[in-house]
Amino acid sequence: MSRDTATTSPRPLAVQAGAAYAPYAAFAAYGVFWGAWGAALPALRTQAGVGQGQLGTALLFIGLGALPAMAGTGRAVDRYGLRVAPWLLAALAGTGLLITAGGGGMVRLSIGMLVVGAASGAADVAINTLAGRAEHATAKPLLTRSHGVFSVGVFIASLSTGALLGAGLSLLMAFAVVAAVMCALAAAAYLTSTSRPAPARQGDASTRRRPAAPPGSGTAEPRGAHRLTDVLRRINPASPLLVVGLVAALAYAVENAHQSWGAVLVTDVFSASPQLAAAAPATFAATAALARLSLAPLSRSHPTAILLGGGAFATAGSAVLATAPTVTIALAGLVLAALGTATLFPTLLSRSLRGTDPAQHGRATSTVAATAYLGFLLGPAYVGLLAEHTDLRGALLGVAALASAFTLSAAPISTWAARRPPTGH
Repeated sequence: MSRDTATTSPRPLAVQAGAAYAPYAAFAAYGVFWGAWGAALPALRTQAGVGQGQLGTALLFIGLGALPAMAGTGRAVDRYGLRVAPWLLAALAGTGLLITAGGGGMVRLSIGMLVVGAASGAADVAINTLAGRAEHATAKPLLTRSHGVFSVGVFIASLSTGALLGAGLSLLMAFAVVAAVMCALAAAAYLTSTSRPAPARQGDASTRRRPAAPPGSGTAEPRGAHRLTDVLRRINPASPLLVVGLVAALAYAVENAHQSWGAVLVTDVFSASPQLAAAAPATFAATAALARLSLAPLSRSHPTAILLGGGAFATAGSAVLATAPTVTIALAGLVLAALGTATLFPTLLSRSLRGTDPAQHGRATSTVAATAYLGFLLGPAYVGLLAEHTDLRGALLGVAALASAFTLSAAPISTWAARRPPTGH
């Protein structure tokens, strides 16, 4: 019997039997939206009539909308149940129609980004809570696998959207197709999700301290880490989760910088067609999907190795992309970057939830995800603003610097946070 199954309370059989299906469907819907978004971003920029710097500024509004939505969604999920997630995905589908139906201009684009961000941020927390609860129920690496399904959705939607736009379909009609697919997947998630979290029982094993990890498991606690945890918890009980979120923000910044700007780089630097430009986010997503689905078990058994190796690959991939002389080399850089970033956030989130009462998973996920979303907010905008002062290649070297910072900080911080005393918030 594994350590996880030995130290958590039994879950209802019905929850375990269908635990994976709802998060897989939910993450697939989320991936369909962001795959279409990445492929459509050059066309959306043209429709709005803005430049790189203005696009980077407009992308800030995604984060500005997402952060408050993410902060409040966790409590709503804990209170009203996991079936909140499919409704939020349907709302996100609607925002895609809203922004692509809007006219040109920076103001309209920014307002559309704000609404997209709010819906996306709320859906992000809800589906990660859904996957985290399923992982707790099954003791399987469902968080990382669900993120892999997300990448599959991104891959398929990127290529499909590029093909639709290349065939002359309007942005609005392309996102109408996206909305239909998302609503179908959201319905599947709704039918297979549990309506409410099971209440924690007094003395539930999941609320007790877990035994120390065995040697070689990658979770050995640094000297003084437990003392630091106690100090931070006196200041703010969520402090360990906030610190993990800040580290995860670096991972999100690198990942979303590549996902959002890959198609733009291929278009601007190599004068690619819409179909070829769509290959950039599709390549990134396909690689991330393979990495997440194949490395999911290691994200639980050897998290430190996953974080260090991932950071190193992300750094190298960003540097290759920034200096690529051809489209082929640029895509190779995206492959390396995707291999690196693929498992970073789900690994960090999975570790941070291990010491949390399942009844508090929504709030814990909100804390980590909302803090990490600072990276999702700043990553694409960071690239746009750097590109305005240097060029897009120079901006991607800045992304490599962020990946290096993650590599240096992820292992010690995540190891410390993983050993924090179990708690509700």
